[in-house]
Amino acid sequence: MGLLLALDVGNTHIIAGVLSGSKILTRWRLGTDRSKTEDEYGLFLYELFTISGLDPKDVVGVVIASVVPPLTCILEKLARRYFKCTPLMLKPGMDIGIKVLYDNPLEVGADRVANAVAAHYLYGGPSIVVDFGTATSFDVVSAEGEYLGGAIAPGILTATEALFRKAAKLPRIDLVDPGTAIGKDTVASMQAGVIYGFAGQVDALVQRIRAELGAEALAVATGGLAPLVAAQSKTIDKVNLDLTLTGLQLIYNRQQQTGHE
Repeated sequence: MGLLLALDVGNTHIIAGVLSGSKILTRWRLGTDRSKTEDEYGLFLYELFTISGLDPKDVVGVVIASVVPPLTCILEKLARRYFKCTPLMLKPGMDIGIKVLYDNPLEVGADRVANAVAAHYLYGGPSIVVDFGTATSFDVVSAEGEYLGGAIAPGILTATEALFRKAAKLPRIDLVDPGTAIGKDTVASMQAGVIYGFAGQVDALVQRIRAELGAEALAVATGGLAPLVAAQSKTIDKVNLDLTLTGLQLIYNRQQQTGHE
């Protein structure tokens, strides 16, 4: 069986996953750099394949979800040059297996759509996806498999970096649980405010969404900081760090079966 390379292109990181069937063999986190060329990204990925004991020549498909337009064309060229594949670019209007009930479907980020597809496939509905990225996004899927919309808030790292830049006496901090909401020094106080504060934000929004739905929708968290915040949350039911990659794999398979993009 050939390999599928899935690329989730965010504003801060690119998550690259290699899948065989539905199994994720490995995943890598790359920095999003709009100045890099397809050759720079291609050579870097080739080296990662080699280090992981995988052969890039075994890649038979590439699927890309990008919210960074300047990189979309670059990664499309990468797929053609280095993996000899015409990539499947996740885009509005594509048959993805769920209906997108957004006033303007063009505004929905490709990663949010992929998350919704995976959540409905894995957990049914209604469900709420909380994705901790550059922004913290809340995406809602109905029991019937409809993408209903959601909410967007500043991401944890985005907010923390803004606090560091705007407050002269506040340092950069490691995001770890300080163990108490009453910090005894500046670092612990900031950690408490960020971690417990964002957990409270998540709980408030999930509870409000559930109330509007009139149902106990399952809440699943994804993104690099999901385990940290989920441990302090009262509403997050599951953590799945591979939700977006799973969604991309499901969409790619659907397109292969239907024979169109």
